[in-house]
Amino acid sequence: MDKKTLIDNLNKDLEGELGAIIQYITYAAKATGPYRPQLAQFFLAEVADEQGHAQYLANKIVALGGEPATTPRPVPPAKTNQEMLEAVLAAERQATKDYTERAKEAEEFGDKGLMVQLEDMVRDESGHSEETERILRDWPI
Repeated sequence: MDKKTLIDNLNKDLEGELGAIIQYITYAAKATGPYRPQLAQFFLAEVADEQGHAQYLANKIVALGGEPATTPRPVPPAKTNQEMLEAVLAAERQATKDYTERAKEAEEFGDKGLMVQLEDMVRDESGHSEETERILRDWPI
């Protein structure tokens, strides 16, 4: 794993985190119905984790000599609460997959600290996935 490829891949992850921040803020605003307060809070509670991931990635990219991405991954359109939750679940599953792969790349590159941080991020994202799956389990309500 060469440094340029690792930086490029970390930038793709950063784009994903920037998109996730926008996704959660937007979906919190769009939530409707009797569970709106709970869904809005659920979405907004995730913003801090995604922001922390984005900050870590941007700092690491700079430390490696790269330029952090500033363009977010596009947010999937969603009109209903269920569509929003399904889009969030897909994004969290993708992040889990991406960070699992990135942790392997970091190990290959020889950056143990990055590998461990990425594994922690896998834990965070898989936890988000599990919580979203539980909300969707008996949907619609």
